[in-house]
Amino acid sequence: MNIALLIAGGAGNRMGQDIPKQFLHVDGCPIIVHTMQCFQKHPDIDAMAVVCLKGWETVLQAYANQFSITKLKWIFPGGNTGMESIHNGIYGLKGEGCVDDDLVLIHDSVRPLLSQDIISSNIAICKAYGYAITGIQCREAILESEDGFVSTTSIPRDTLIRTQTPQTFRLGNILDVHEEAKRKGIMDSVASCTLIAEVGGREMHIVPGSEKNIKITTVEDIEILKALMHTTKEGWMK
Repeated sequence: MNIALLIAGGAGNRMGQDIPKQFLHVDGCPIIVHTMQCFQKHPDIDAMAVVCLKGWETVLQAYANQFSITKLKWIFPGGNTGMESIHNGIYGLKGEGCVDDDLVLIHDSVRPLLSQDIISSNIAICKAYGYAITGIQCREAILESEDGFVSTTSIPRDTLIRTQTPQTFRLGNILDVHEEAKRKGIMDSVASCTLIAEVGGREMHIVPGSEKNIKITTVEDIEILKALMHTTKEGWMK
């Protein structure tokens, strides 16, 4: 089974709004529903689970019903950190009877422009290699700074990858990573890919991402999202 696990456990404080950013409406639809629709329409996704901010579970289910998100099967409680939310999601799936060989596509609930091709590539690469990480090569010049104001050092960009989601694993493999992290005292890694790197001993294979696969974090990102949703490729462009 191929399962999309959406992480929606955060309050979105950096957005500065009265409701969590995943529930903000864009074009008459909550951002999280736009994201779920990406997986709803993909033929190889069998089920969805959402790790949800406490107190918003009923709202989430109501939106799923309203927008015909029939693949939503489970809602799990959010954690205090992203790593804890992912932990709750994967152990929740295990508790619901999902098996070690099931593929789990862990995805930010606030990346609503995920393409069907990226989903397909994650499934294919994970089946072939076990660990699939969506990412794009860094195009910007990178400086290193201790305080965000002064820099004397640059970092070569040729080997740098900006990671996105989905990040896809067999359920048994990502459970093993979290168990090993627990033994090593790793409690707050920022993403599944960084957790795997900190634990060590596993190769992660890169799935080509997209600049359109943005993560909504600030009000400016909402403006970019609206522009992207209403833009089509010029007919003369290859």
